[in-house]
Amino acid sequence: MDKIMICIIGSGNWATTIARNVGRNVANHSTLDEKVPMYVYEEMVEGRKLTEIINTTHINAKYMPNFVLPPNIVAVDDIVTTARDADIIIFAIPPTFVSSCCKTLLGKVKPTAHAVSLIKGFERGDDGQFILISQIIMRQLKIPCSVLVGCNLAHEIANDHFAEGTVGCRDQKYFRVLHDIFRSPTFRVVVTEDADCVEICSTLRNIIAFAAGCSDGMQLNENTKAGIIRRGFLEMLQFVDVFYPGCRMGTFFEACGISDLVTSCYANRNRKLAEAFVKTGKPLSELEHILIPGHEPLGPVTAELVHHMLKKKGLEEKFPLFTTVYKICTGDYPLSRLVECLIKAREDIFHPLHTFQL
Repeated sequence: MDKIMICIIGSGNWATTIARNVGRNVANHSTLDEKVPMYVYEEMVEGRKLTEIINTTHINAKYMPNFVLPPNIVAVDDIVTTARDADIIIFAIPPTFVSSCCKTLLGKVKPTAHAVSLIKGFERGDDGQFILISQIIMRQLKIPCSVLVGCNLAHEIANDHFAEGTVGCRDQKYFRVLHDIFRSPTFRVVVTEDADCVEICSTLRNIIAFAAGCSDGMQLNENTKAGIIRRGFLEMLQFVDVFYPGCRMGTFFEACGISDLVTSCYANRNRKLAEAFVKTGKPLSELEHILIPGHEPLGPVTAELVHHMLKKKGLEEKFPLFTTVYKICTGDYPLSRLVECLIKAREDIFHPLHTFQL
């Protein structure tokens, strides 16, 4: 029986961190190929090719210089060579490169391959709806795609601190292998079929993290921040109930939901961006290039798309926090409206469809 080959597309902080787990785990499974190719965008680091450095020192000198990779992680500078023989293709690249990478790989990977997205982000569809990263990969490569999401700060996991992740996988036959390749003694992984909910949670939390950052920038108290997290969590549930009916309530209480939300409200690019936005008074467009170079500010971008979706259904007033964050980003609301929206939020809980499964 042929062994299952796994490859990794990407070599940034998160890709390298996951590569350490995958490399260790495949070495202990008789059904998994021990060699794990990792696609590395070739760069020169102190006069040497990054792929050469990784393959000789087993250290990603550009992105994770203080951590050693298992020797079975092999850096490859060609994306097609990396993926063509793989049965499981793990994507851990910036969302802006997903479409171009998929176009390069189209027709070059096994038709039976299974993708896994570790990418947080989305594209805007022509109808104004979210197009999730997993949907882009499935549509372009014509293979199934699972997702891994959680409160996973790369350096904390690399340092073997406790963390959790949720795998959303629609095909139960992959449950065991995906659990086994990602987990570690300190990284707890739970697998669920509720893949869309897992991924949409990781998108919506950016709006709430931005609100939390505004609270920090205004030097509001911890009770206010807790109120933002509580209200934001409620609006996440309500949003999914409206636009992604049939999701499971329990998914929100996994790492992809409440855990990732809390972590994001204390340690997240969007929180950092919002805090600077409040303290400096500079435009978001200027701050994003300084604070998060190379990354799209997902808080404001997500807030804009969510507001568009809510407006089409006439639901802005039912989502006061999401609406307020959007209008703060556009300059239509003063910062004082953030606390005001918490105070004035209706006490009744809005459940339009009651489609949640337990």
